[in-house]
Amino acid sequence: MNMNQTVLMLLLHITSIFLMLSICISLDTIAVHKYITDGETIVSENEKFELGFFSPGSSKHRYLGIWFKNTSPHEVVWVANRETPLINTSGTVKLDNQGILSLVNGSGAVIWSSNSFVSITSVNPIAQLLDSGNLVIKDATSVIWQSFDYPGDTFISGMKLGKNLITGRELYLTSWRSSDDPSTGEYTVGFLMEECRYPQVYIKKNSVIETRIGPYDGVEFAGLPNYKHNPNHIYTVDMVAHQKEMYFKYTSNLTASSLKSTVNPSGILEISQLNHRNNEWMSDHTMPVDYCDNYGLCGPYGSCSTATSPTCECLKGFELLNPNNWTSGCTRSRALDCGPGEDFITFSSMKLPDTQNAVFNASLSLQECEVACKDNCSCTAYANPNMTAGGVGCLLWFGDLIDVRVYSQNGQDLHVRLAATELSELNMVSQSKRKRVLTLVISTSSALVFLLAVSYACLKKYRTSRMNRRGNWYALRKKNTDVRIEDLDELPFFSLQQIAKATDNFSINNKIGEGSFGPVYKGVLEDGQEVAIKRLSETSKQGLVEFKNEVICIAKLQHRNLVKLLGYCVHGNEMILIYEYTANKSLDTILFDETKCLMLDWPQRLNIIHGIARGILYLHQDSRLQIIHRDLKPGNILLDGDMNPKVSDFGLAREFVGSDTAATTRKVVGTYGYISPEYAVHGQFSVKSDVFSFGVLVLEIVSGKKNRGFYHKDHNDNLLGHAWRLFREGRTSEFMDASLHDVCNVSEVLRSIHVGLLCVQHHAHDRPTMLSVVLMLVSEGVLPQPKQPAFFTGESDNEVQSVSSVNEDTLTQLYGR
Repeated sequence: MNMNQTVLMLLLHITSIFLMLSICISLDTIAVHKYITDGETIVSENEKFELGFFSPGSSKHRYLGIWFKNTSPHEVVWVANRETPLINTSGTVKLDNQGILSLVNGSGAVIWSSNSFVSITSVNPIAQLLDSGNLVIKDATSVIWQSFDYPGDTFISGMKLGKNLITGRELYLTSWRSSDDPSTGEYTVGFLMEECRYPQVYIKKNSVIETRIGPYDGVEFAGLPNYKHNPNHIYTVDMVAHQKEMYFKYTSNLTASSLKSTVNPSGILEISQLNHRNNEWMSDHTMPVDYCDNYGLCGPYGSCSTATSPTCECLKGFELLNPNNWTSGCTRSRALDCGPGEDFITFSSMKLPDTQNAVFNASLSLQECEVACKDNCSCTAYANPNMTAGGVGCLLWFGDLIDVRVYSQNGQDLHVRLAATELSELNMVSQSKRKRVLTLVISTSSALVFLLAVSYACLKKYRTSRMNRRGNWYALRKKNTDVRIEDLDELPFFSLQQIAKATDNFSINNKIGEGSFGPVYKGVLEDGQEVAIKRLSETSKQGLVEFKNEVICIAKLQHRNLVKLLGYCVHGNEMILIYEYTANKSLDTILFDETKCLMLDWPQRLNIIHGIARGILYLHQDSRLQIIHRDLKPGNILLDGDMNPKVSDFGLAREFVGSDTAATTRKVVGTYGYISPEYAVHGQFSVKSDVFSFGVLVLEIVSGKKNRGFYHKDHNDNLLGHAWRLFREGRTSEFMDASLHDVCNVSEVLRSIHVGLLCVQHHAHDRPTMLSVVLMLVSEGVLPQPKQPAFFTGESDNEVQSVSSVNEDTLTQLYGR
């Protein structure tokens, strides 16, 4: 009896071991007549991907999908039943002996099916989730069906996107309708894939092209103006073309790296890589990049550049067709006649035109390409799109050149056909310019030598400083006399006597504020106009350079959300600026006052946020001078009688030109709590520094609390950290000012907080541009997930060697290690 019991127990133990082994072996597969129910999953062999049921966002519907395993949140890469959700958790996945994988609901009705089947001779088909993220149905000899043939909104390594030239079937990405709904949305990312046509990528909204990426340059798609070709990059893009199909794929150069490209419900294509150390996704590129990525923005033969104002201009040899409508584009100044004198003008650093009306020959060199274009009177331009070393290839355009832009880097040469008379005129103009430049250089050099000698003699003789170059200060003499700034004839000059009279001799009763520069007075001019008068104090650390900078800078800026400079005064050691008067003073005097803050309801706060954003966008992109402000804070946001915001105080602003949108300095200026981490620690500032400051402003406006000095009883985070903590915990609404809870549009508040968190992300490259910020604030599309913000209050003393503050928090010297 005991012997029988022992044998029975042994058999049961062995059986259980085999069952466990069977389960372990089949963790990544679904066998015939095996089921997976809601709550169960299968995992690829090396645990990179997982298949199971999920509910997106706040939706309660259930979907069968594949996602990256061990990342939080789950990044879904494929959805089976995206158009037919399950309404509860009764779904079941099963595979029959015909090789058909089906998803059925609780009533047994088929919700989704692979529509695949095997031949009678095939045996034991299985469904298997591979480490590539591909779900395949296969038998012993071949793959019958695979999920990679049915892409959704995400492109991952190993997938193909392109066209089968035999069947005509195209593989492209389609966005989700929203973050809660994976059904087919408005946007697609597809390819131009035709024989004798050159491939490129389009982002379309309801079949209308919104952005064109490309064309392919042999290494990457050229529509990435801020991307430099790097052979050590973590992935490579490959184009495959033969008689049966044309497609793109990308492969990782690092085995430990994971990549994905996703088109979101707002039509933004984002390429991300997974940091396996913390299992967080890092954004590598987003497209469209900027305003010029709007398709055909400047019309035929028009060229777009974010480095110029206006952004659109006609190519040389062309003139604007309709001054009131750039989409009409440009037309030739001289018509082509196919005469012998016709030739080509070269444009460098360009995004090549749309290739829909171009023909490609892979075997022609650039010289042969020129001959081919010249021999065909219908050919309007040519280029070699292949940027690889020694690469050949010829693109010939027949018709209008559309969607051209200038790149600061990663651009290509475009050769455009012009009439002989047009080329002759351009050459004459060019030669004339060369002669004028040469004459100017020689005469200027001679004059400069002479002036240097005279200046040196005067310096030795009189011991006074004079500056004789255009656009600089005239020297201030010791005696008190009025001094004007050159090249500012359009800006009114006020005498010190006029200013003294307007302010009742700088009466303390007229003093309305104090800044790092000195006091601000309310004044009334002789015509009755109320003004704000900013007087530079003798102890101010804003000196001549900053004063001159502010005068010249603001005088050339005109925008409703920038404070208007009405005039200036320089008299002896007195330096004074006269601004438009803003009845409600600065934002900080109201926002952080327990009583006055009640004046700011939510519509007013939202209007202030939008106004500041528009003002900064104007500075960064749309003004004659492109400006980085460097000291955005509530004290520098003035409010007029209608609570409209005006960005002010340009003493620390820096002008940038073209692609020079970043710089490094050893003297960090700004206000602690509002300057970005890369600027505070390393002295690196850019337009993204202003974006960070704007993000802090947004979070302060919504919460009614200061970032610096913020305290919470439950943790030691600053205001940014507190907002991030609530966002991650799904309690974002708790962040808003208590006075807003019952009288605001909650969705607008939550969206503003979300945008604010995107702006204060720790790394500058993760922050959006101000153009993206403005678009996100006024649209209703899905926003990207923000990453951890910079926790400024957590910095230790060894990270910042010295901080010298002026007027509460203004930094004048802060050196990074």
